Amino acid sequence: MQEKYDDILVAEGVRKVYRTGAGSVAALVGLDLRIRPGEFLAVMGPSGSGKTTLLNCLSGLDNLSGGRVIVEGLDIHGLSDGKRTRHRAERMGFIFQAFNLISVFTAAENVELPLLLAGSSPADARRRAEETLERVGLGHRKSHRPNELSGGEQQRVTIARALAGRPAIVWADEPTGNLDSETASSVLDLLNELNAEGLTVVLVTHDAAIGASAQKLIRMRDGAIESTESAASVR
Repeated sequence: MQEKYDDILVAEGVRKVYRTGAGSVAALVGLDLRIRPGEFLAVMGPSGSGKTTLLNCLSGLDNLSGGRVIVEGLDIHGLSDGKRTRHRAERMGFIFQAFNLISVFTAAENVELPLLLAGSSPADARRRAEETLERVGLGHRKSHRPNELSGGEQQRVTIARALAGRPAIVWADEPTGNLDSETASSVLDLLNELNAEGLTVVLVTHDAAIGASAQKLIRMRDGAIESTESAASVR
């Protein structure tokens, strides 16, 4: 059983500097952030403000230039690459704007692949994949390949893939960016349902309506957190 924490994630003095032949660019400039278990946090800001870099650094996809990130009491950037990768596989899920589905795999095979890579048995991986597809309303489409699914259905497969490992946090980077407004709304409704069941969601978006649906909204500019707003002030 996982230990309970007041804050599922604590970021302290997080910095990210990209070095190029022409010099260096500060993408994040000493951010502090706390995320509570079961919180739905939206991150907004203009292009180049550091939204995606923040998500990548908080999740451990990208290395830090300074500071630290504690997830469930664990300093994830203090881990070896292998242990950090395993921690992501076991405790995090990812949803991106690009669906990143394998075209020759069925929906069920796309969902079960990360489970197999994390060491689940084929039988357990298939069972969990089918259960999760059922949960996101795609149980009847489990044998279909991506090109046989609509954009909204493909994004639901990616959500199922993110959820199948039973993560503590799901990171979503513009998950509705490739969808029409009606389909985007249904995907957001699903994320809100999952959040209501206790899932912690951190979502990067440019859509003000999506930002307003979150419990907390942080606005970024020039690599810094410009403001933090609660649900009551956002709506």
